Amino acid sequence: MTAPNHCLRQAAALAVRDGRVCLVTSSSGRRWILPKGMIEPGQTEAEAAAREAWEEAGVAGEVLPEPLGTYRTAKWGQTCVVVVYGIAVGEAANRWPEADRRQRRWVSPERAAARLDIPALQEILRGAFAEGGPFHEELAADERG
Repeated sequence: MTAPNHCLRQAAALAVRDGRVCLVTSSSGRRWILPKGMIEPGQTEAEAAAREAWEEAGVAGEVLPEPLGTYRTAKWGQTCVVVVYGIAVGEAANRWPEADRRQRRWVSPERAAARLDIPALQEILRGAFAEGGPFHEELAADERG
């Protein structure tokens, strides 16, 4: 999705492992969020999502080819358009670039949705695990095991 020129563009990572969602604390430490950040010049949205997942949460894996959705939020007095990519996590490091500034938690999709405070992001998360969503089978496997 291309954001209008007056909007900031960010990418977020919905990182999933074993049916669980990776949340990190915001830079203030007061909220739980998905890893997200600015899309750097010359970088694709998917590349930015993968970079943010590594820097903020220490996770890496396969980035899904299509975004899960987008939402708008206010940041720095401007409108920010955030595109969310799913990542099937293959690696979760014990140390990562922002480990000293952020906590990481693996939680169920239901708990993740309850902790996120943006309704549009909650809907994107629920859709990713709903029947037909890219992480539905992973959730079903987690519930069986």
